[in-house]
Amino acid sequence: MPTDGSVPVGSGDAERSWIDTEVAGCQLGDQRLGKRLRLLLGQLEQAAGSPLPLACQDWANTKAAYRFLSNERFSEDALLAGHFQATADRFANTPGMVLVVQDTTEFSFRWAKRETIGAIGQVPIGLDRNGKPRILTQCGLLMHGSLVVTREGLPLGLSAAQFWSRKSFKGTTELKRHVNPTRVPIEDKESARWLSSLGHSTRLLGDPGRCVFVGDRENDIYEFLCAAKEAGTHFLVRTCVDRLAGDGHRTVARMMARVPASGQHKIEVPDAKGRPTTATLQLRFRRIHILPPIGKQKRYPALDLTVIHASEARKPRGRARIEWKLVTDLPVNSMRSAIEKLLWYAQRWKIELFHKVLKSGCRIEAARLRTAERLTKLIAMFCILAWRVFWTTMVARTTPFAPARAVLTESEAVLLDRTVRDQPSTPAAATLSRYLMKIACLGGYLARARDPPPGIIVMWRGWSRLADMMLGADAMQQKCG
Repeated sequence: MPTDGSVPVGSGDAERSWIDTEVAGCQLGDQRLGKRLRLLLGQLEQAAGSPLPLACQDWANTKAAYRFLSNERFSEDALLAGHFQATADRFANTPGMVLVVQDTTEFSFRWAKRETIGAIGQVPIGLDRNGKPRILTQCGLLMHGSLVVTREGLPLGLSAAQFWSRKSFKGTTELKRHVNPTRVPIEDKESARWLSSLGHSTRLLGDPGRCVFVGDRENDIYEFLCAAKEAGTHFLVRTCVDRLAGDGHRTVARMMARVPASGQHKIEVPDAKGRPTTATLQLRFRRIHILPPIGKQKRYPALDLTVIHASEARKPRGRARIEWKLVTDLPVNSMRSAIEKLLWYAQRWKIELFHKVLKSGCRIEAARLRTAERLTKLIAMFCILAWRVFWTTMVARTTPFAPARAVLTESEAVLLDRTVRDQPSTPAAATLSRYLMKIACLGGYLARARDPPPGIIVMWRGWSRLADMMLGADAMQQKCG
């Protein structure tokens, strides 16, 4: 079994399912609750994206699931504790630098009541009879997650997850007119979630020197950069703040404007209609002494960071002009190193795909649970299932020659061989990529010569159909036996 983090140890053992591996570290306070968690995860896996009653099949199991989600003896953190530990184990078996991608997503529930679920924002929905704007308060939850990803793009699992909702929005606009947001301590703002996720992830993984925290422009927080340095870890953040630099008389943008381009790098990006186009980026990079915000210079130190600018010289037709401004504490002394950092930042999109699995595959926003506590626990369980589908989608691309038993049981492999014929593009050997291709075909993948690798939603549908086929095969075996 490889030890590069690509295949979790024991995940393909027929005597111990992958669910047992992911929940082994959960401490729910009662052995019966642990058994119910395993059973409920298995039911949700077999009925991907279906309502809870359909997944549980009968009233007894459905009522037990509702009682489990309403139990006040444990929280969503306890449900994810086992998965966090499994992620740390996979991280320990992965050599070299590993990326920790952070981002926030919203789950909106149109049917929900603000009193029981909470709110996530306000949106205009037109005008009333007097011509005044009508404002709708969206009910829902927010989740901030940290996804551990290898440099090749294989998701190893979540290392942190936070759930919350907002209680009130009254007076926030008026408050901003009198209080400068930059003067408010980070501990009193929602932005503190970036720092707390960093702290939880570094403590969990245990080797901060091998971690690179990757974030978008919302992550461009000076307190976060200082916290990463204090924790002994690294970061790669897309910046949006033009901070003071050098002796304080110039900004980062003015200093980078004088840096000549070190070379060009071509990437493939889709246009507005989804057609592939080639973009030529000019790269500039420089080590710069960056100063903290004026109101926080007594509390935080100045930092020596590397700034990387990658942009197109001209605006292309059919799409927006690419302009990335990245900041990192890692040294960049060559074009090769700068391109490496661009490729690392491109892996930030993996957490967006993870959120897509949660919303489009698991269909979390269609859940009809009435309280925020139940919903957060359900989302926590779906996070484990979404990671599993995401991992099986990407593992065939990063380690195509891994053994099939790393993911599938022997009975699943036999059933796939009997029911799904090999496509022209299917590998001949009994490798993991061969059987994952068969699962993708169950989900509607055509496997034509020029087709891209199967995506997450296709794999999700394939796994769901395979689960139904396994249930039918087991029923026939019991009947004939």
